Amino acid sequence: MTKIAKLLPLLVAVLLVSVPVALAAQAGDASSIGGLRAYWHVFIAYAIVILLVLGWVVSIGRRLKDIQDRLGK
Repeated sequence: MTKIAKLLPLLVAVLLVSVPVALAAQAGDASSIGGLRAYWHVFIAYAIVILLVLGWVVSIGRRLKDIQDRLGK
């Protein structure tokens, strides 16, 4: 039995417990704690990180293409 097959029941159990907890946490009134306007800097930080990671992935892809072209010739 592979490691993934052994971990699958544990993963399903964690998901079954965490999804209702997350939904219950989201059901609360966000306006009572300031809403989402207070966290604009977090959204901007995540956007910057996502763009940097995507740029990194594109950079790796271009370098791999260059290496494949050199090896193919």
